[in-house]
Amino acid sequence: MASNDYTAALKQGRRSYRAALTKGEYPYLPVLDDMISYTEVGGIENLGVMDIPLSKIVGTKTAGRSNAFANNFMPLLPESSEFGAKWSRLYDHQIKDGISDPIIAFEFMNQFYVQEGNKRVSVMKYLKTYKIPATVTRLVPKKADDAENRLYYEFLDFYALSKSYDVCFSKEGSYKKLVKLMGKKPDEVWSDDDRMNLQSACINFEMAFNKAHGDKLELNVSDAFLIYVEIYGYDKVIEQSEQEISRSLQKMWTEITLAGQGSQVELVRDPEQIKSTLFNKLLTAGIPDSLKIAFIYMKTTDTSSWAYAHELGRQYLEQTFAGKIETMAFDRADTDEEVESAIDQAVEAGCELIFTTATQMVNQSVRSAIKYPKVKIYNCSIKMSYSSICTYYARMYESKFLMGAIAAALSRTDRLGYVADYPIYGTLANINAFALGAKMINPYVQVHLEWTKIKGVNAKERLKQEGIVFVSDSDMITPEKASREYGLYVEKEDGTLENLATPIWDWGKFYERIVKNIFSGGGTEADVQKGKKAVNYWWGMSANVIDVICSKSMPHGTNRLIEFLKNSIRAGAFHPFDGPIYGQGGVLQCKAGETLSADAIITMDWLAENVVGRIPKVEELTEDAQTLVEFQGIKEDESGTEKNGNVQSSASEENGELG
Repeated sequence: MASNDYTAALKQGRRSYRAALTKGEYPYLPVLDDMISYTEVGGIENLGVMDIPLSKIVGTKTAGRSNAFANNFMPLLPESSEFGAKWSRLYDHQIKDGISDPIIAFEFMNQFYVQEGNKRVSVMKYLKTYKIPATVTRLVPKKADDAENRLYYEFLDFYALSKSYDVCFSKEGSYKKLVKLMGKKPDEVWSDDDRMNLQSACINFEMAFNKAHGDKLELNVSDAFLIYVEIYGYDKVIEQSEQEISRSLQKMWTEITLAGQGSQVELVRDPEQIKSTLFNKLLTAGIPDSLKIAFIYMKTTDTSSWAYAHELGRQYLEQTFAGKIETMAFDRADTDEEVESAIDQAVEAGCELIFTTATQMVNQSVRSAIKYPKVKIYNCSIKMSYSSICTYYARMYESKFLMGAIAAALSRTDRLGYVADYPIYGTLANINAFALGAKMINPYVQVHLEWTKIKGVNAKERLKQEGIVFVSDSDMITPEKASREYGLYVEKEDGTLENLATPIWDWGKFYERIVKNIFSGGGTEADVQKGKKAVNYWWGMSANVIDVICSKSMPHGTNRLIEFLKNSIRAGAFHPFDGPIYGQGGVLQCKAGETLSADAIITMDWLAENVVGRIPKVEELTEDAQTLVEFQGIKEDESGTEKNGNVQSSASEENGELG
């Protein structure tokens, strides 16, 4: 009976009212007229009749009936009131015939406020309906340079093409990310099927999310939906039923919970930070006598210096633990499907530990970790906030600082060259460390920066045209490429190249540390923090995973200086990013007496004052570079300035042919 349902709705309303008062929040519906009285409206748009999600209807246009509802749109007036009787009649009408008359609503900042039809909204929300027809007028605030306004204008760009109100993100860049995940071009107008597919997926996800009590998290349903799509892939998500999403969501709930807590990342900066537990809970109970490990590469070890470096690490591991471990290697895992197949084969072969060695593999690594909870999966990347896997990377900027010092010490000019691939996390730190190391030796030195992944640009040829002969290039060469264009080299007068120094990524030492801990019966920091924080191993010279190899022809005095600096960095007595540090244009980036935090280093989005060059925009890059930048790159806001996210600290090619 409708009267019983009104009583139930009334209880929900009064419960919400009391909860709001307890928290010191406004217990009634917000009123749009009050809100826009102190907001400058830049335009009014009549959008016509459309279906709008009930979850985005948050208040009333005028103050008239606002006190009749709690802030969740449930009623507050007694059952015996005229209001209660009208609500009950509307309920009966919805159950019998369905409510078809559109409400009248105003949209402001991607939320809706009802002018006519508040009780209809209340009934439909009580019945947990997804959408309601509405005649919509949009109030557009004037453009301003604050995060909320920028986010809303991102939505307006999204709506212009999609005509969809089904998502409402809280972070800048999310609308563009969704469009990218859908496989659509940024300026592509949506079809009716596109809108229907997204709406269906959002309905199913919202129902599954609410059943899992996602409303208790500090994470809105659209942000959670985007995380889900990132992990499982849009094409798969739009084919899933609510029940299928519920099952998948349950398996990955730790990732959703982590995002709701702010996606904290625990940076383990030294092997000694690894905590010991009774044993690695993700492996077979008891200390193992042997271990089977898989390594998964993009491209091949012959064609990719990045894959080759990890392959050397795998070979080192087999030699170090001869007879105790068995390893497998899979190459050409260049798509999610190929990564999934490689992981499936590795698990079927009995591998308990899997290293996926490229950032682009991270989403499939998470999916597979959810699928195989007893298998430990590590992905080589930085600043990834997933708890189901562990990520690892190296502080290459420590080596780059030394490389800059060597270049300035040996060069007879004030102009050095630096070749980088694309602007992903860590690359800017490498460039700036090189520039700061060079400036420490020669305060007048300039570092000319060129990017190899800008379309139509030959970076090395440009440096040659500028007469620059001392160049920092790719960190390694591939076995099939006989070239001296790696590390730090100088072009001599006869045109030949001489290698002076090269940075080393010693992945074998990293893998050795992890495996030793497992064989000793210890867990890892990832096990301690699982479900609480994402964990990233970010080791450097102190862990012997980073080094610099110098030419034997290096002058004795320069060699002594580099060894002194190397030992000082290793011991923690010297840091490449000690202040004061100035960026281009004389902007102070780090004060005297201070040191840049791990967060500031990883997400660095500026260039040192002695760097001649700029950070390229995403659209200037080649297609393969744009794909990687989507994963690990510097973001842009509408004003064209680059921005990055944050990482919390506790104390790259596929990723790394970056120079």
